[in-house]
Amino acid sequence: MDGGGRNVGPVGAEGPLGGPGPLGQGSLGQGSLGSAAGTVASVRGALAARLRRFTPPGRRSRLALPIERRVPRHLGTAAMSVSFAALALASFVGTGAYDRFVAENGRPLDVLARLAGFGVERVTISGIARLYEREVLQAAGIDGHSSVVFLDVAEARERLLAVPLIASASVRKVYPNEIVITQVEREPAALWQRNGEIAVIAADGTVIDQMRDDRYAALPLVVGDDANLKLKDYLALIEAAGSLAERVKAGTYVSGRRWTLKLDGVDIRLPETGATEALARLVKLERDNRLLEKDIIAVDLRMPDRIVVRLTEEAAAARAESQKKSKTKGTST
Repeated sequence: MDGGGRNVGPVGAEGPLGGPGPLGQGSLGQGSLGSAAGTVASVRGALAARLRRFTPPGRRSRLALPIERRVPRHLGTAAMSVSFAALALASFVGTGAYDRFVAENGRPLDVLARLAGFGVERVTISGIARLYEREVLQAAGIDGHSSVVFLDVAEARERLLAVPLIASASVRKVYPNEIVITQVEREPAALWQRNGEIAVIAADGTVIDQMRDDRYAALPLVVGDDANLKLKDYLALIEAAGSLAERVKAGTYVSGRRWTLKLDGVDIRLPETGATEALARLVKLERDNRLLEKDIIAVDLRMPDRIVVRLTEEAAAARAESQKKSKTKGTST
């Protein structure tokens, strides 16, 4: 450069990157085109050098590898295997084969646990009074396919508490092969018949079971809507019946107001109020006159000053015939 800061070198001189100088104005002939191409290559080389300075050596070498060398070996084979396994599992579940396997052998985890020696071989149940052992096991979800390891004791307890007859329950594991169940059953107090169905109820009227066999046959029987809620009143009437209590077969709660007792085919209609006193009158009448041994089908005690008796059809017909003969005899006389 001269003293004025001007470039005094040749027009075609190379610049700092090997290309033409910043003021080069050569002709556009063959030499100029070759010089331009060299300049582009030089710029690219310089940029690549700068990038290599800021890229870690390990990353630089991995990125430089072909893609087939960067992918782990056998990755494609593993992916294919996983895909085929997923399809096979979906088919196994979708066709119902899995459900059949579980029904026949239990859950896969339980199968493995049994093979390892942790199958349920013994169940100890305490607190059984009216339930059968098989009913308790079924309610808890325990069978020959269960295992001690994978039995959910919290779930088993919740299932037991869902049984109305069971008031409380606990379930625990005793390794390697035992399950211990402790339960407390509600006390059944009576049977309740409504709409043709009979249920077992507690003293407060809560339904705790269904009448499925004769194990509850000896319990008192109440019939009708809301009769279960009036069980305490009915049991008080049975106690007041004295010597007639054993003959009472059932009590029907009529219109939500009063009771009718069933005694050996005879209906005892009690008043809405003063039922205990009315029943005491019947006990005395039976003791003195053997009223219930006569041909009657109903005794109405709803009126405090009298007792109305309904005869059987045969007795009513015989009485009518007797009255007819009496009238005829009186007329002829």
